[in-house]
Amino acid sequence: MKRKYFGTDGIRGTVGQAPITPDFVLRLAHAVGHVLKKSEARPTVLIGKDTRISGYMLESALESGFNSAGVDVVLLGPLPTPGVAYLTRAQRASLGVVISASHNPFADNGIKFFSASGSKLSDAWELDVETALDEAPVWADSASLGKTRRLSDAAGRYIEFCKSTFANDLTLKGVKIVVDAAHGAAYHVAPMVFHELGAEVTSIGCAPDGLNINHEVGATHPQALVKAVQASGAHYGIALDGDADRLQLVDAEGRLFNGDEILYLMVKERQLRGGNGGNKRASEAVAGVVGTLMTNMAVELALKAKGVQLVRAKVGDRYVLEELEKRGWLLGGEGSGHLLALDKHTTGDGLISALQVLQACLRSGQTLAQLLADVTLFPQVLINVRLQPAQDWQANPRLLAATQAVEAELGANGRVLIRASGTEPLVRVMVEARDANQAQSCAQRIASTLTA
Repeated sequence: MKRKYFGTDGIRGTVGQAPITPDFVLRLAHAVGHVLKKSEARPTVLIGKDTRISGYMLESALESGFNSAGVDVVLLGPLPTPGVAYLTRAQRASLGVVISASHNPFADNGIKFFSASGSKLSDAWELDVETALDEAPVWADSASLGKTRRLSDAAGRYIEFCKSTFANDLTLKGVKIVVDAAHGAAYHVAPMVFHELGAEVTSIGCAPDGLNINHEVGATHPQALVKAVQASGAHYGIALDGDADRLQLVDAEGRLFNGDEILYLMVKERQLRGGNGGNKRASEAVAGVVGTLMTNMAVELALKAKGVQLVRAKVGDRYVLEELEKRGWLLGGEGSGHLLALDKHTTGDGLISALQVLQACLRSGQTLAQLLADVTLFPQVLINVRLQPAQDWQANPRLLAATQAVEAELGANGRVLIRASGTEPLVRVMVEARDANQAQSCAQRIASTLTA
């Protein structure tokens, strides 16, 4: 059964347009509340948000919807998505709710959910919610209404959790770091995490005004971080997106490292620790790794050379998580910077991933470039083609013919991936090849069949 509202990461869209309107969000929370009450008499949900101006409106709508179904609410205020996941588990709550559109511009917003264990929820759960949305609301009477309170120290609790994932015998004293929080949910958290571990921190993208989230800063616009690192003489630059679940890194030379490279580095570090008498879970971590359909071929080949299998999941960190749990593995991620280390957290966390990389550099005494010397990424060209209303791109014969011709041309030296966006009316055309010019030419040939 196809989902009507949920995409690859919750429900997302432009504020003021369906479904991101206060009336729908109230109904959504009411429906979720009734799904929760099937298994629990008095559920409690936590609600966190990023820094978009629309967060106030949507928070109020969610609060009313949950209360009207007899569900108690705890408001966390601005907090990274992985922080909400952590506190949901730590507070023994029934559900965690995040108001965020992640890396999208401020005019968008969205709602996503975490289970009581701090993990993304299944497609089946989302279908249950959509079924409940189609049913008439059942308003709780006055005596049964839910109550709301605020957790005033949510940010401080999450800061301590992040720090606990960094080795106790290491310090960041003497390390200069530029932190870019994308004017998003980690603006008051990220600088403190690294500062309290001893680093000398310079902050950019940490002055949200409700309208500037992800605007020319953060993981989706890393050139701001590159410039800041070079200007300040920092050793590292750390860029997060608006809800701080994805990461991009910059070294002292201004070189940018993406999620595929960071995933490989994390695997390499775990493998070294496991092989040198490290704990059992460190060695288990390299039995296999989960990437996505977009994971760079060069990383797959480098992992294979180390005896580590890469399994590709659908794009989206929830699908990476499902594959990891199915196989009992610990490490996975996406090139966009969503990275999972399941022995550290239940979901992707940009701050914790950054700490794992810094830990690897400190333990080895090597730079990022040195640790990644055995990986040279294949050029990937990604073209986003906006769809016209009701356009059936999958039935396009010219697209099929062009794709088959490109695949025959690339052979074993590249690959093609065409998929619909889960959050926008786009088709993403990706071509990967050893030669950058060939990748560009092939991608343009395929994309042109969707716009003709």
